[in-house]
Amino acid sequence: MSKPLILNEDRLFSADPAQRAVARELYALIKDYPILSPHGHTDPQWFADNANFGSATELFLAPDHYIYRMLYSQGYDLNDLGVGSKAGPSTADPRTAWKIFAANQHLFRGTPTAMWMNHVFGQIMGFDKRLDETTADEYFDRIGELLASDAYKPRALFERFNIELLATTESPTDTLEHHQKIRASGWKGRVVTAYRPDPVIDAEHEDFRDKLKVFADLSGEDVYSWKGYLAAHRKRRDFFMEMGATSTDHGHPTAKTANLSGAESEALFNRIIAGEFTSADAELFRAQMLTEMARMSLDDGLTMQIHPGSFRNHNQTIFETFGRDKGCDIPLATDYVNDLKPLLDAFGNEKNLTVILFTLDETSYSRELAPLAGHYPILKLGPSWWFHDSPEGMTRFREQVTETAGFYNTVGFNDDTRAFLSIPARHDVARRIDANFLARLVVEHRLELEDAAETIKDLTYNLPKAAYKL
Repeated sequence: MSKPLILNEDRLFSADPAQRAVARELYALIKDYPILSPHGHTDPQWFADNANFGSATELFLAPDHYIYRMLYSQGYDLNDLGVGSKAGPSTADPRTAWKIFAANQHLFRGTPTAMWMNHVFGQIMGFDKRLDETTADEYFDRIGELLASDAYKPRALFERFNIELLATTESPTDTLEHHQKIRASGWKGRVVTAYRPDPVIDAEHEDFRDKLKVFADLSGEDVYSWKGYLAAHRKRRDFFMEMGATSTDHGHPTAKTANLSGAESEALFNRIIAGEFTSADAELFRAQMLTEMARMSLDDGLTMQIHPGSFRNHNQTIFETFGRDKGCDIPLATDYVNDLKPLLDAFGNEKNLTVILFTLDETSYSRELAPLAGHYPILKLGPSWWFHDSPEGMTRFREQVTETAGFYNTVGFNDDTRAFLSIPARHDVARRIDANFLARLVVEHRLELEDAAETIKDLTYNLPKAAYKL
């Protein structure tokens, strides 16, 4: 017999009655606020074409590395889960792949994935029974019926989710044709892009040479000269801003920055272009380009995001067979204090530059990030990210950051997801955790209720709107 799907109204609130009562009150203030999603990885083509999504497997399982990395860890083959490889689309039957997922729901117990998926299944899809091996076919068929309807097309869901703004992320070599199509359609939904220049900055990227050629073609600049290369970035940034961009994003392995002289930068660039560089040169070039991007942000006003500290594509076999971003990324320790100093020496005291820092190294919260953001005017702290986008991770972030940086050197929540239907669930989790954390401060008489009410409104809406210039 299938088990009921229950979403308790007090989920993520304290078991202490006094704290729970305040958390309910605070959550009620903001639970229906519009969603600002200023950093994510959904596909703009969904909103440009507004075509119906495919099967449950195509929507939920095959694109979501949070799900299939867990199944892979238990011995399941990615092809059997509907994940396409470099050789082409998966050969798996979508229903069979879905049944594998359904039969392994126990693997997700205690993970944020379980909470997100149950929210989607219950609140968005209307199921009242849990997904398991006995309900797999019912889920697959019913989801297929829903996804074939007009009410479940991308734009309809965007409006139903009360999304005020959603940012996708594209590289300088993207034509942004889908963003242009969205604009030309007259649809009122606000979908913007963000400038992610990593493929034309990371000389160790396997497509670096090919991407440079496209970069040259789209910008019309001589990207093989230092002056032309920088001009190409400025030109592409301008175009991204025409398509609504308010931010850049940088996913370098470390937070290392550099502030070389013009001659030193040009000499380094020439080694990169000639292919006569070492790994240390590649790292130094990435470091210098963070500083160059900050300099450009001072000119054009784009908010800068730095997402360092991931050993990407750690599983070489999976990388060679399936490509990038297949759930094989592992957090690294990062030295923000020393790595950011060259950039901060150059721009740290500017009033018109915002740099948002993220981390996968939680040991840096109270030791490095909170003290840095609690001092330098340009620095803000992004929310707990990726592996730490969880109830426990969000709570640890608030506990370790607030005492030094306060709430107002943070930027609220962003969902950073490829999984469109999970966006409301992820924001709901963040709102509940913030309500619960603030409620604890209230019942411990460390914060007045009226101040907590103002703060949760700011965390939910006003801080991300200001930080991302929305």
